[in-house]
Amino acid sequence: MEQDDVRGEIVAAGPYALRDKKLGFFGRIALFFRQVIGELRKVVTPTRKELIKYTVVVFVFVLIVMGLVYGLDWLFGSVTHIVFGVPAG
Repeated sequence: MEQDDVRGEIVAAGPYALRDKKLGFFGRIALFFRQVIGELRKVVTPTRKELIKYTVVVFVFVLIVMGLVYGLDWLFGSVTHIVFGVPAG
């Protein structure tokens, strides 16, 4: 993005940029949607194999974090029971 003269008007760079004209309310909305569509065209849909691989990676990561949280909970609970003399269980 570039600054335009002393008014501080921000003008979007790209094929839809309007340099010498300040956009109105609806013009800014239309520019926003054109930019959104332009960005969505850049999105690449993963293949089935990639999707399965990403799903497995996320699932394994979640299981590891669950195990870590469970282990810390058990550890702190045990230490609390030892410190305050309440039998664990």
